Amino acid sequence: MHVPDGFINAPTSAATGVIAAGAVAVSLRGARRELDERTAPLAGLVAAFIFAVQMLNFPVAAGTSGHLLGGALAAILVGPYTGVLCVSVVLLMQGILFADGGLTALGVNITDMAIVTTVVAYALFRGLVKVLPRTRRSVTAASFVAALVSVPAAALAFTLMYAVGGTTDVSIGKVATAMIGVHVLIGIGEAAITALTVGAVIAVRPDLVYGARGLTQKLKLRVNGELVDAPGAEPAPVAARTSHRAVWAAGLVTSLVLAGFVSFYASADPDGLEKVAADQGLDKKAEEHTVADSPLADYGVKDVDDARLSGGLAGVIGVGVTVVAGTGVFWAVRRRRTNATSPADTTSVTSV
Repeated sequence: MHVPDGFINAPTSAATGVIAAGAVAVSLRGARRELDERTAPLAGLVAAFIFAVQMLNFPVAAGTSGHLLGGALAAILVGPYTGVLCVSVVLLMQGILFADGGLTALGVNITDMAIVTTVVAYALFRGLVKVLPRTRRSVTAASFVAALVSVPAAALAFTLMYAVGGTTDVSIGKVATAMIGVHVLIGIGEAAITALTVGAVIAVRPDLVYGARGLTQKLKLRVNGELVDAPGAEPAPVAARTSHRAVWAAGLVTSLVLAGFVSFYASADPDGLEKVAADQGLDKKAEEHTVADSPLADYGVKDVDDARLSGGLAGVIGVGVTVVAGTGVFWAVRRRRTNATSPADTTSVTSV
């Protein structure tokens, strides 16, 4: 759903740029409360993983494909504020290096793909986990539903932005119907990817999943061959089975394999927005990307003739750049939180 330059007029693009900048500023402050020494590297990895999976377009209808947006996944894994930053880092890397998503439309894309998806998904996710049993399966199920809803919500948000600042005269009703319809189908794929990923991390390190914090299990006793709850026992934290470094390494390898190899087999059909834009005439005033001559434009390495090698190298480079940029941002945010708590502040609070 990357919006190119020329789809939205300059005033609306500028307004969404202000909204995006404000949301990123708020998220930078909020992320300080979500990140610690273990989750800061994980947040950088989540950004790289989203970048990799976004290269895997999957077919959803005749001549149409879809790809992960990632807002729900990021929010549930590392928190809503950090989630906004994760997707924003991905969009920035894609726009600057790969000519994917217009630079003047960066505010539109961050507002739509980072803010709307994250806010809608996490609000729904929190509501569901409050009414469902506090179990791993419930967290995974809530992840599925939240991700599913977040995609058509983003499609609706784009339609509203186009109604305000679209550069072509088209029927907004038809655009809304087409956008929401195809993105409901894409949302199913998003939901499956999100639930599988969240479930996989919960299975080995539930404490690393922001949305699963607080998962507990009651102490059990074996009585006459059966496990029963220990009387009067307080719930105990779910034990970690794998080190966070092992989780990080596995995630990085998975991202590299997906971007460097599996992406070659992704669907070549246009994604939901591209298909609707072509069918409804939204792309009549689309502009060539500012960095269309980038060495990595269109997810291929310039002057590498072999398509498989070119795309694979571009994917690996993208994952590497994104994990470095994302980890750098989140470590900086983490350090600001640490520096904000000075010894003088601690002494003052203690003396009171």
